[in-house]
Amino acid sequence: MFKTVGIVAHVDAGKTTFSEQLLFHTHSIRQRGRVDHQDAFLDSHAIEKNRGITVFADQATFTFNDSQYTIIDTPGHVDFSPEMERAIQVMDYAIVIISAADGVEGHTETVWQLLKKHGVPTFFFLNKTDREGVDLQAIVCEMGSSLSEDIFDLAQLTGSGMSEELIEFIAERDEALLDRYMDSGYDEAVWLDALKRMISSRDVFAYGHGSALKDSGILEFLEKFDMLTVTDYSEAGDFAARVYKIRHDENGQRVTFLKVLQGAMQVRDEIAYGEKTEKLTQIRQYNGNKFKPIDSAHAGEIVAVTGLTDANAGDPIGALAGKSEFDLIPTLTSTVIFEPTIHVKEVLRCFKMLDAEDPSLHVIWNEQAQEIHVHVMGIIQLEVLKQIVNDRFGFDVSFGDPKILYKETTRATVNGYGHFEPLKHYAEVHLKIEPAERNSGIAFANICHANDLSVGNQNLVRTHLFERPHHGLLTGSALTDVKITLLTGRGQIEHTSGGDFREATFRALRQGLEKAENVLLEPYYDFKIKVEMDHIGRVLSDIQQASGSFAAPETVGGKTIVTGRVPVATFMNYSTVFASYTNGKGALTLNFGGYDECHNAAKVIEEISYNKDADPEYTSTSIFCAKGKGYPVPWDEAEAAMHLLK
Repeated sequence: MFKTVGIVAHVDAGKTTFSEQLLFHTHSIRQRGRVDHQDAFLDSHAIEKNRGITVFADQATFTFNDSQYTIIDTPGHVDFSPEMERAIQVMDYAIVIISAADGVEGHTETVWQLLKKHGVPTFFFLNKTDREGVDLQAIVCEMGSSLSEDIFDLAQLTGSGMSEELIEFIAERDEALLDRYMDSGYDEAVWLDALKRMISSRDVFAYGHGSALKDSGILEFLEKFDMLTVTDYSEAGDFAARVYKIRHDENGQRVTFLKVLQGAMQVRDEIAYGEKTEKLTQIRQYNGNKFKPIDSAHAGEIVAVTGLTDANAGDPIGALAGKSEFDLIPTLTSTVIFEPTIHVKEVLRCFKMLDAEDPSLHVIWNEQAQEIHVHVMGIIQLEVLKQIVNDRFGFDVSFGDPKILYKETTRATVNGYGHFEPLKHYAEVHLKIEPAERNSGIAFANICHANDLSVGNQNLVRTHLFERPHHGLLTGSALTDVKITLLTGRGQIEHTSGGDFREATFRALRQGLEKAENVLLEPYYDFKIKVEMDHIGRVLSDIQQASGSFAAPETVGGKTIVTGRVPVATFMNYSTVFASYTNGKGALTLNFGGYDECHNAAKVIEEISYNKDADPEYTSTSIFCAKGKGYPVPWDEAEAAMHLLK
């Protein structure tokens, strides 16, 4: 039985040390490493050893009883949380490590929500219980109020059976089982099957406790975890897999890590994904940073392959449908700064490799500014990127101060018109642009009749709308939250050629935006703050000064909890201030809450000073033809000149 298990936690909770103990007890490694000794098996990268944190989601394998395990040790620092989220999508089970000395910390709640979204059955291990002053029951109560009330202690499951408390806990959550219990009493096999089912369906959650550093409670936890977890992968049916991550080996070769979900594959098989079919040249089984070539891979396994040149994290492979959607996205952008002696194409090539490995970087070449821009989660990520570039590519870079990533949308519905008719070319496109639900992105609809425009050309319009991000007019930021409908269009058999509909489509979109009421959007945090009553006045004052909003505070277990929303721009550095005045005893949880209207739009627009008329990638001017010569028609006159409106 193949099982993929993710180890996830808030930074410094002890994930990597816990993973080392699992590998040691199952004889996968000969000696246990330590993060502080820079010899942990799963922190194999130099940058992880030097910083003492996990940056990359690395995997290791071991066998226990009748199951083959792949464990994925994920980053705990919020700056590398997109890497953690990409790993979650391929987990069969997750083990959330909670430091019993610190309780349920902010990032733990973020992790919990992601596991819930992806439907991953979850266990907890309460680590560092050997620390002085640890109140285990208080931590369990905190888990009940912050995460789930449906939790039970694995200590209630012993070699001689289940405790009476656990028997009732299970029966209370299954009506048929409760009736059976009342009629004929407890049957261990039935109860155990029910418990496995409830764990798998995330109806209940188990926790163990101990000390990873002192090797206390680890083996007992593993034995019960193994007993309570099952997977059911089938080698019948067509091959299906999901891409988990992309890496490049020491030779610069692209390596695609994927989870086989159904069927099997062999070296030299032809694999279909997207619009491509490519041949597998090698299948690798990784353990830490080392691998061995294997001839085939089967349902339930995580392997790495070479030969797939364009697959990206989250992509479906073979018979699988649907690309994974990720919640954790950067809200900051920064400029890459490098020596003029290094050719920009070489720097861009290297950053494109990093972009394939971490698509949240969203590496962009800004033609107008002649700059490379990257999207990031925070300052620590920039420091790590600087070292990665030096280690892997041998040159130094630095980064400009991170700036907020803004977006733009529209307030009301408008129609946009684009015409492109220089000599021997012809295309006309009419679009309706409507505001859409917040954080929905760009949607497309088509009500154009085939008698007006061929289906092939209609598809071209759609393709061009989605081939790249589009700029708004206020700051040049990405357009979002709009529904674009193709109303009609026209081409000519004799003159319409490649690229004509691209030009007409872009002009139609831009012409519509020129007429629209445009709205600037900024990223927001959904926050949860837990403090002593003495600090609540300061907290509420800080939120108001940061242009945030909040619900009525609640008192739970002697602590005051307040939730709400606040702009990232005003709150991104608040954690340091918060830790200072609460003496580290408050809890601050910040989750990306999507985009909403900018709280200081006029100031931002003025600071960015985007000139919509000087953007080389866009124009709202249409091109018409008369007397064998093309001539421009500005956006405010173009509608009256459209052929399809006459």
